[in-house]
Amino acid sequence: MYRICIIGDRDSVIGFMALGFSVYEADDSSAAGEILKTLAKDKENAVIFIVENYAVELRELIDKYKDLPLPAIVPVPGKDGSSGYGMENIRRATERAVGADILFKDKN
Repeated sequence: MYRICIIGDRDSVIGFMALGFSVYEADDSSAAGEILKTLAKDKENAVIFIVENYAVELRELIDKYKDLPLPAIVPVPGKDGSSGYGMENIRRATERAVGADILFKDKN
């Protein structure tokens, strides 16, 4: 059975335990990167969510996994809210898959 994981600071991830996520606390992006590498090796982990502030600093590491079928690594807002990085990441992935930006917003 596949697992869904989340990596981030305690305040951002602790609530996900109630949803059945495998929760991994990291004090900084360096620790989050080490956890991510370990989790990505385990083929039972289908989705790994990572808080945006760590994902921004780990974008090069995350990019190494973007063409693999598993795990899907998805940035999510942390306790401080969204920086927009996660949505931009989804926009780029969708554009690669579909060939066009279908998530555009009318800026007028």
